[in-house]
Amino acid sequence: MRRSLLLLGLPLVVLAAGCAPAGGGPADGPTAPAHRWEAFDQRATEVAEAWRPGPEWRTGYVPLQGPTVLTGDPRFTPDTEAAFRAGWYREQVPIPPTRVGGEIRFPDGTLTVPLVSAAEAYRQLDQGDPLPCPGRPKRPGLPTPGPSVEPGPDGWVSSAPETACLPLTVTGVTLGTVPVRTSRGEAQVPAWLFTIEELATPVARLAVAPTVVTPVSEPTTPARPLPDGLVSAQDLTAVDGTRLTVRLGVGACDTGITPLVQERPDVVVVGGGVTRSTGVCPDLLKLEPVTVTLAAPLGARPVLDVSTGAPLSIAPR
Repeated sequence: MRRSLLLLGLPLVVLAAGCAPAGGGPADGPTAPAHRWEAFDQRATEVAEAWRPGPEWRTGYVPLQGPTVLTGDPRFTPDTEAAFRAGWYREQVPIPPTRVGGEIRFPDGTLTVPLVSAAEAYRQLDQGDPLPCPGRPKRPGLPTPGPSVEPGPDGWVSSAPETACLPLTVTGVTLGTVPVRTSRGEAQVPAWLFTIEELATPVARLAVAPTVVTPVSEPTTPARPLPDGLVSAQDLTAVDGTRLTVRLGVGACDTGITPLVQERPDVVVVGGGVTRSTGVCPDLLKLEPVTVTLAAPLGARPVLDVSTGAPLSIAPR
């Protein structure tokens, strides 16, 4: 069931609809919806007003996503996705060691920066080799060897392990740019683009030298704990104009998961509301993707977590 919610006293507030929990609860009753998320309203206002980044936030290079970027749909298989996430690579071409300079293009200007070499970027990208997996193919895409265990009542059984153990093959490298979310909005950032034989798109490793990368500003976290019934935002998975996809950290038995957002001219604060289970439930954190729609494109505004006040980064794929 879709439900509209209204938070009072905010200049711009957009709430994405969520599913109400079945049965009775705090959301029931004619007046409950108007007051249920007042705690979010108050907390978000406190977080937004405490956000005071340093001058580098508007003048330097503060990336809000990781240094390894996919430039399109890689068309992963289970094996190639496991290799990508583990950082398993093998090079089949020379990786140039020469250092060069480059330029970051922000919506509000440019910044000339030193770059690491392709060889340095590859050393950062490559996290070692997978452990040997007897019974698995030598390269991704090859068929798994035949069965190695005597047949049981249902036929042959393979002894091949389920865990992937195959590296990705680098067949080329070029210098290019990729879009990266930063404190100054989406920027075009120099990156080494590694062509991967097993993937449909290159894997990019950002090339900006670490000496010019400014870390994300430390937030001012409210002294009070997060009110019961509210949950934090863990990261962003997508930014598309006015639409934000956020992953909330919810309990394993939480229901009525409702994304909440307070939109201001300078910041956006996000979090969620849930109905807690009254029964026995495993103490597990579950990442729940939700989408909110803003009144205006996000632009360079930071997206802050309502719990910690920290700016959210783009989650790695």
